[in-house]
Amino acid sequence: MRPMRNTPSKTSPNKPSRAKDSRTDTSSASSSGAGGVAGVGAGVQFITVPEELAGQRIDNFLQTRLKGVPRSRVYRILRKGEVRVNKGRVKAEYRLKGGDLVRVPPIRVSEEAPPAVAGEQLRRTLEAAILYDNGGLLVVNKPAGLAVHGGSGVRLGLIEALRQMYPESPFMELVHRLDRDTSGAILVARKRAVLLHVQSELRAGKMAKSYLALAAGKWPRAQKLVEAPLRKNTLKSGERMVVVDGEGKPSTTRFQVEERFNGATLVRAEPVTGRTHQIRVHAQFVGCPLAGDVKYTPDEVNASFRDLGLRRLFLHSAGVGCSLPDGTRVNVEAPLPAELEAVLVKLR
Repeated sequence: MRPMRNTPSKTSPNKPSRAKDSRTDTSSASSSGAGGVAGVGAGVQFITVPEELAGQRIDNFLQTRLKGVPRSRVYRILRKGEVRVNKGRVKAEYRLKGGDLVRVPPIRVSEEAPPAVAGEQLRRTLEAAILYDNGGLLVVNKPAGLAVHGGSGVRLGLIEALRQMYPESPFMELVHRLDRDTSGAILVARKRAVLLHVQSELRAGKMAKSYLALAAGKWPRAQKLVEAPLRKNTLKSGERMVVVDGEGKPSTTRFQVEERFNGATLVRAEPVTGRTHQIRVHAQFVGCPLAGDVKYTPDEVNASFRDLGLRRLFLHSAGVGCSLPDGTRVNVEAPLPAELEAVLVKLR
């Protein structure tokens, strides 16, 4: 039975209320829960740290809340003592405790575009895509084309949208990542303890991850394990590519044939290591690049799959498995999107 989940808010997060500061500091101040974002350009902020954030470093805590403020600026206000915890100075490596009162000074930055807001359509899509929400862990069936977080050229990603949908959650962080063009199950922690626990499983190789991919050509029957070191390479254009290179990082992927077609093979891939573009580059290394991969698959190969209606990379995170801090085992499967299923129907 699927556990009950908290219904995300359809309203934007409440802004911290302003109040006169009764302390000796004459600046205006507001007190907010740690789930709120300390307003850049606002007066002095006082934030009470909830238990969920206990153990987080103060520099990371500030970086999350001072959107648009360079990390160097965060370290500077810490060094100068403008940030106080329980009225005392702290160093950047200080780890917060539940109930700590953090004083955040007013920060001025150059005018930037206002933060992107998740639209109603995206909210509805993500609400329908939540596969699991219990014990401080979310599993979301991420749609293809949505980046997992904002960044260069991307104003709004999955994690920013989820934070807007769950304004009452003081903590919301990605456990791992998926490429923008990859769909499927991704883990998001709503508690710091869950994040640390599941990421420790990920590093130890105890977290299960399974992908479905459509490979061009006939996958070799004996090719069930690919061990090929991978190295990141940035082209002059700035495009990031990953190549098999003897001096790269050790990388291993297990492959299993699920179904064979004329000119293509549906495979299940289980990455043992977690390198950038690992499944895509290992499939290319075998000689069977993934359908719809504009980065690693020749255009003429992709053209044949476009004739079948494929308009995206055929790579889907089909299942994830991990345990919670209390020992509860979580295994979640993400159904194949309709547009990928339609391609398989045509191949059959």
